[in-house]
Amino acid sequence: MEITAFLDRKLARRFRTYDADGDGYIGRDDFTSAGLRTTRAFGLADDDAKAVRFHAALTGLWRQLSSATDTDHDGRISVEEYKQAFANGLLETPESFDEGYRPFLDAVMAIADEDGDGKLSVEEHVRWTGALMNLPEADARMIHDMLSDEDGLLSTKALLEAIREFYFSEDPAAAGNWLLGSLD
Repeated sequence: MEITAFLDRKLARRFRTYDADGDGYIGRDDFTSAGLRTTRAFGLADDDAKAVRFHAALTGLWRQLSSATDTDHDGRISVEEYKQAFANGLLETPESFDEGYRPFLDAVMAIADEDGDGKLSVEEHVRWTGALMNLPEADARMIHDMLSDEDGLLSTKALLEAIREFYFSEDPAAAGNWLLGSLD
């Protein structure tokens, strides 16, 4: 996969959302703390089935990401390792992305979609993106407005399409490219 200047900016932004402690590296602890913040933001006990499923999905995502990116095997991922993994084909096609990412998104939705209708209200979206990725509320509200339907709800399908667009679209105006707010 070619890492264009635009994709480089998007990957740098995504890396910062993973790096929960801001030390310049992504580590397992970043995933663990983000997972705990998320389940707590929705009032779930550690042994709640939704929390257990979410933490398992997050651990699986960490394992997949670290096995593909941690080339020096130091237990943490630098921004350079992260970007190089994409250049080496971490996400080959939108279809392979969907196959790998959908189970994680389903686990997120099981927590964040409190009424189980398959759609997120703006409050649910703000809460999960803030807890999991430290996304500022204003950015979360903006992207929710961009992606939501006429009822003001964001479906799982629309969210997956936006995430896919974030990684694969070179159109700066595409809604998915604003998924994490400004790239600056």
